Amino acid sequence: MLRRLYHDQPESFAFSPANLKWAEGQITKYPEGRQASAIIPLLWRAQEQEGWLTRPAIEGVAEMLGMAYIRALEVASFYFMFQLQPVGSVAHIQVCGTTSCMICGAEDLIGVCREKIAPKPHQLSADGKFSWEEVECLGSCANAPMAQIGKDYYEDLTAKRMGELIDELATGAVPTPGPQNGRYAAEPLSGLTSLKEFDSGHTKHNASVQLANDIGDTVKRIDGTEVPILTPWHDKGARHQPAAPTVKLRETPVDIVAESARLEPEDAAKGKAAKSKGKPKQDNTAGPATAPKTVKAKKPAPAPTASAKAPKMKKEVAGTPDTGTKPAALKAARKGGRTT
Repeated sequence: MLRRLYHDQPESFAFSPANLKWAEGQITKYPEGRQASAIIPLLWRAQEQEGWLTRPAIEGVAEMLGMAYIRALEVASFYFMFQLQPVGSVAHIQVCGTTSCMICGAEDLIGVCREKIAPKPHQLSADGKFSWEEVECLGSCANAPMAQIGKDYYEDLTAKRMGELIDELATGAVPTPGPQNGRYAAEPLSGLTSLKEFDSGHTKHNASVQLANDIGDTVKRIDGTEVPILTPWHDKGARHQPAAPTVKLRETPVDIVAESARLEPEDAAKGKAAKSKGKPKQDNTAGPATAPKTVKAKKPAPAPTASAKAPKMKKEVAGTPDTGTKPAALKAARKGGRTT
């Protein structure tokens, strides 16, 4: 599918101060010269800030990463998670239309979107608050049909509930994400049939829904102040710069090698072979060294004479099946045999 930039673009783009700090932190994840690896998270944060990905945003991210504009545009136009046209100011609704959701009523949800928002996907509603599209599987098949609104999943939907969600969002309220039929997560609607000690009644919401409620960013434009900006990789990895050791070393490695091998430091630094450990150096000033003892070489064994008797060789006999030697060559082809 060919995706193009929207015809009406803003004049400029700039990250908010907190988002800029976040983006600069993301770039430090990667080694020097590999900053382009941060292209997807930075484009995504630009979209979360503006709602959609504008041309100035794509070019601004490219400049931050030292990339050609066309390289950043290739990434933005390839991944469908990047919205290249304006979306609703309140919410962009993505309805899953793949097998499980389609069987369970996704087409009814799309019908509600056509009626309440716009006849075609990616069109803005009359008041500019909403937009919608059909997407591929969002991985919540056990809770079909479902839709992603903003950043969160709304599951176990019906056409009636979908209409109610849109109405609530239009008033400024943010409905609680997660299953909309009373389920805790993806367990049977009638309740657990096994592992009942993990019954959903222990907490009000599952972890994903609770986090969405705590942060409150379901349909919010992200400015970077929602959660603390963390860069734990600064203390690890290629960019980690450990502090100087608190214990001072007594000797340099060259001194230690020289002492253990009884060598002068300059000899140890040159890599000279060390004598066995503990044996003192020989003092050449004490007098002439004792001459080594001469060892007489043994006389070589006499060469064998021509008169030496060679071992008798057995007379070769014609090959037979019993001896196992090679049979004599045939003088003519066998009957029925092939001739060359």
